[in-house]
Amino acid sequence: MLDTFALFPTEGPPPAGPLRVPSVLHLIGNTPLLEITRLSTDIAPSVRVYAKLEGFNPGGSVKDRPALCMIQKGIENGALTPDKIILDSTSGNTGIALAMIGAVLGYPVELCIPANVSIERKKIISAYGAKMIFSSPMDGSDGALELCRERLQEHPERYFKPDQYFNPHNSLAHYQTTGPELWWQTKEQITHFVAGMGTGGTLMGTGRYLKEKNADIQIVGVEPDDAFHGLEGLKHMDSSIVPGIYHEEQLDRKISVSTEDAYETVYRLGREEGVLVGQSSGAAMWAALQVAREIDQGMVVTLFPDFGDKYLSTNLWIGWKEYNQRQANARAEGAA
Repeated sequence: MLDTFALFPTEGPPPAGPLRVPSVLHLIGNTPLLEITRLSTDIAPSVRVYAKLEGFNPGGSVKDRPALCMIQKGIENGALTPDKIILDSTSGNTGIALAMIGAVLGYPVELCIPANVSIERKKIISAYGAKMIFSSPMDGSDGALELCRERLQEHPERYFKPDQYFNPHNSLAHYQTTGPELWWQTKEQITHFVAGMGTGGTLMGTGRYLKEKNADIQIVGVEPDDAFHGLEGLKHMDSSIVPGIYHEEQLDRKISVSTEDAYETVYRLGREEGVLVGQSSGAAMWAALQVAREIDQGMVVTLFPDFGDKYLSTNLWIGWKEYNQRQANARAEGAA
């Protein structure tokens, strides 16, 4: 089995320079940290804003980290044996990660997914050879979760279910990798960590590590402002099945973000920072900028779960085109 996390120990910086690795799985983690400069012009001079670019993981998202950690633990404890099928529910990114890992390690993968996830995600999962079972688009990620439970109950002997919403190794992956990476990358200067809430794994694991290093670091959760939102991958906790690994008391605060504000921030990131991301990244960036505007000094760090190439067929891209057209019209009016 691949001991991926041993590549980047919890103390000391990761290896510098290009890596030579025996497997694509060894490329998970150690993602870059980007300073946001153009969107943050209205904050105090002593405040800096950064975003961790998780789209650089080989599966294209932050979910590579917990997916590998959960699979590794399943193999170690004997729950995942060569005759088992990996089964889980996902809104897309965890499914891609599990499909990739299954392809490398030789395990078949079945995924319960809301039918309305982007066509790009569906094609990527298919390219890795995984099977998809679709739940009602009206039920969101909770519907996929229930469908997965039903499938497991019918044939428990057939499957290994990582169970990302309730598996403590989801958040452990971030405690072991994401947290230490941010501590090194910010040279211990981080004052606020702002991230979206889906399973809660990123916030819980990263936040726990950072709090152990400095109890004054603020951990801020980001969620949609209502149940009927367009922020794929994020949960409105009050109206959702709350993940077992999510513990709200470990947060210092929560910020609610509208779909419109998140989308607008995505478009600005593309046009002004040159970074194309998904809608959950837009929500995280919007909230991080809100935090940055409230303080006189500090270092606010957020995390972009993925890039925008998985959303080009969605309503996000329709808005992207409209935003670009508005910008073009404004430039034309200014030149007239």
